[in-house]
Amino acid sequence: MPSSFSWDEPEGLAARGTLIVLAGRGEHGGVYERFGRRLAFDAYRVRALGDPSADPSVLDQAAKLLADESLPGPKVLVGSDSGARYAVRLAAEQDAEVDALILAGLPTASWTSASWEDEIQARTACPTHRTRLAHDPDFRRGALDETPDLPDLRLDLVRVPVLALHGTDDTVSPVEEALIVYAGHPHVRTVTFDGGRHDVLNDALHRTAAATVVLFLERLRLSPELPTIAEGLA
Repeated sequence: MPSSFSWDEPEGLAARGTLIVLAGRGEHGGVYERFGRRLAFDAYRVRALGDPSADPSVLDQAAKLLADESLPGPKVLVGSDSGARYAVRLAAEQDAEVDALILAGLPTASWTSASWEDEIQARTACPTHRTRLAHDPDFRRGALDETPDLPDLRLDLVRVPVLALHGTDDTVSPVEEALIVYAGHPHVRTVTFDGGRHDVLNDALHRTAAATVVLFLERLRLSPELPTIAEGLA
């Protein structure tokens, strides 16, 4: 399996920026193919990496991509599940060249499932994504039950705009707890998805999530300080 997955802008279009995706527990970069293709269609390059909680070398890969001058800016770290916490850690480091963060389904506490059916129900309501996970030999079932030593969430050390995406029906990381974590950080904009589950980038509302990301990126290009965006979506 490749260590990273890439999707580039269509031929003839100038790239508008680069997204570096850090996958969550049990995932690999290929899980974000649909997201990567959709963002690439809008001329953003996407590089999707693995799960940093299972493979620490992912962080070195991300750092190299951030420092790669051949990749166009703005450079945005996208973290899903545990990858969101590692994205914050990288952005908080002084030498990390990050222009913005996108955090999806930020985990706030441990979670335990009784079965695979429980896990996939909690992850996503999208039948297409459920089928993909069920037949993906590189996806690790039961990983959401694991509680690795995730990095402390030091949002106070982050100096770049943050877009936080969260499903209102996320049972792995309840939205109320996530909103408490984000409260008091003026550089964070939260968008909640009515009925959304944990894997918000691959959930039934994945088109709306991708459109929200594009809107954030376009406004980031115009106003790097803090793009304005709606607080909630149905």
